[in-house]
Amino acid sequence: MASVQRPGAQSRNDWVDRAKMPHPQLLRDMALFVEVARRKSFSQAAAALGMPISSLSRRITMFESTVGLRLLDRTTRKLALTSYGEAYLAQVSRLVDEAQRTFDDMMAMAKGPSGFLKIAAPPDFWVLRHLSGVITEFSALHEHIHVHVDLKPAPVDLVSDNYDLAVAIEEPRETSLIVRKVAEVENGIFGSPAYLAERGAPMTPFDLEAHQVIVPMQGTSATWTFTRGSETVSTTVGGPLSCNSLSLARRFAVAGQGLTRANVINVDNDLTTGRLQRVLPDWSLPATPVYFVTTSRLLPAKARSFIDFATKRLAAVLANASGDPRRGGVRMAGRSVERASLP
Repeated sequence: MASVQRPGAQSRNDWVDRAKMPHPQLLRDMALFVEVARRKSFSQAAAALGMPISSLSRRITMFESTVGLRLLDRTTRKLALTSYGEAYLAQVSRLVDEAQRTFDDMMAMAKGPSGFLKIAAPPDFWVLRHLSGVITEFSALHEHIHVHVDLKPAPVDLVSDNYDLAVAIEEPRETSLIVRKVAEVENGIFGSPAYLAERGAPMTPFDLEAHQVIVPMQGTSATWTFTRGSETVSTTVGGPLSCNSLSLARRFAVAGQGLTRANVINVDNDLTTGRLQRVLPDWSLPATPVYFVTTSRLLPAKARSFIDFATKRLAAVLANASGDPRRGGVRMAGRSVERASLP
């Protein structure tokens, strides 16, 4: 005998089933909250999302009312997460990132990686000379990806400035960032022929104490450590000039204002033309690492494809940048990872 369903039973069952499913707006509001929380700014989040600030603020307020908890503390000067907001952000960030990555992967499967890829890089000579070539090759292979490069000195705020990744020569202080080492660039000490003719070339690291050294950082002196085989020595250097730019320090050295520490590949042309000469070539300074930095391991297809391509090409290009053994060069870092490995 066929069972007879009471009137209204089906509709109640449907309501129960729907109640178990997340409401589409809930998922949208979760993503909106993550964007605001990461940027700690409604205006920056609204600009990144392409929606009015008033609409974004209203959605977050309604979301807080729905959950019955205050997630954000708003003042006229700043935006801060409450303890509930901190806990909720930690729980939903990965969910939102995974959803975005899954969507990007589906789009990449349909038509290949696409979108706007925003990269931050230091304004160093090797970036202009070598990274530009790598980006040109990548763009030729991925016509649906628009690459934008900002030359900015460190530190770079990847979240607030909406960068997909950054090229860095200093390891970021934020432990939450994902850092991958691509290569290590050799450093050396250089001076102009005119300066060396007047002051003489240092024969040991300790001789640098009697020289004018252009320190590429704020301060009148710095301590440099040198190695030669099993020997390690440290010496204090300084002089009347200092600056926060390696490029400017190089210009001072070319002008005969003193000795400077520089990436070997940054002064390649100066060595070829004789504007600079290397001193203490038998002593090694700590190498400068080159990193790719992102905010998450869960990257969109456009960023993953660039990192995969550029990791191989950039390391190879830098390694071949200087063939003269007197000038040094670049050591490839392979898959050496400082903090965490990118996928």
